[in-house]
Order: sequence, then C-alpha cells, then structure tokens
Amino acid sequence: MADNTLQQTEARMKKAVDATAKNFSHVQTGRASASLLDNVSVDYYGSKSPLTQVATITTPEPRTLLIQPWDKTILKEVEKAIARSDLGLNPNNDGSIIRIQIPELTTERREQLTKYVRKLAEEGRVSVRNIRRDANEAVRKADQDSGSGERKGKGRGTDRKKSRGSDDPVQVITDRYIDQINQLLKSKEEELLEL
Repeated sequence: MADNTLQQTEARMKKAVDATAKNFSHVQTGRASASLLDNVSVDYYGSKSPLTQVATITTPEPRTLLIQPWDKTILKEVEKAIARSDLGLNPNNDGSIIRIQIPELTTERREQLTKYVRKLAEEGRVSVRNIRRDANEAVRKADQDSGSGERKGKGRGTDRKKSRGSDDPVQVITDRYIDQINQLLKSKEEELLEL
C-alpha cells in the first residue's frame, strides 16, 4: 500500500475529528465559553466579521460572558448579531460592554443536547468511514493497476480479502479516529449531564 494513501487518509480523518470537536464546542452546556460565539458575525463597516475579530470575549464567572468591542460604535451591531443567532442568548448592553448570562439547563434541555451531540458524533464517525471507503478503493485500484490484487485461475481475489482485518493499516487508522470521536462524545455527554 502506498504510504501516500495512508498519509492522506490519516490527514482527512484527523480533519473529520477536528470538525466534530469544533461542532461539540458550539453546544451550550450551561457554562460560559467564548467558543459559543465563534459562529456569530457582526456588520463591521459594511462587511461581515467574526465577533472574535472585533471584540475581546472573556468569562469572568462560570455563567457569564463579557464582550468588549474594540470599537464602541459597534456595540449595537454586536448586540443585534448575538440576539439574531440561534444560540438563545440575551445580551445586555450597558453602553461600554455586553454581558451575557448563560441560563441553567433544564433536565429536558440536557437530554435534547445529549441526543444532538450523539447525532454530531455519528456524523463524524460516518465521515471517517467514508474516508476509509475512499482509501480502500484507492488501494484496490492501485492493486489492480499493478496486477497484484488478483491471481489468475481459481480463487480470484481471496488473498486480498484475507488481508483485510485487524492488521489492515486503513482499518487500524479508522479504529483510532473512531475511538477519538467516541472519547469526545463521552466527555461532552458528561459535561452536559453534570449538574
């Protein structure tokens, strides 16, 4: 198997795990986290800019976000952008900073969010499996092109099938990245269910 195919496969799987972790970071857990606002964009002099590029975001208390725009003239725009987002947060503008109190999660909301993060994890696992499928197809094609994938005569292709399994390098990489997603899920579930 070409080392290049393995390297590309591993790089793509790592990106899939990173994307899953990023999706998890946007799920509200009842604690203040600046990453909750990563997807919020603000109209800043006629163009959309990520909130993190036009303001300082801090968490002075476990349930409070403090947003201090570098340009005070955009306070109203920041407030509107947060209110328009689908985060369900209520910004309070005091004229120089915006304060957001993170509401406590109800048991029902925690269960909904747990189902949602399980769905995100499954999407990540499916992505990793699709990358595995692409890698296996690339290996199969390379084997056919070189003529080593099949033997002539009786029992065609059986040697290739026997080699697939626990010592298949693509499957080893796949298992490792699926385990990483499962660990991320476990950690996020614990965070969501923590009272």
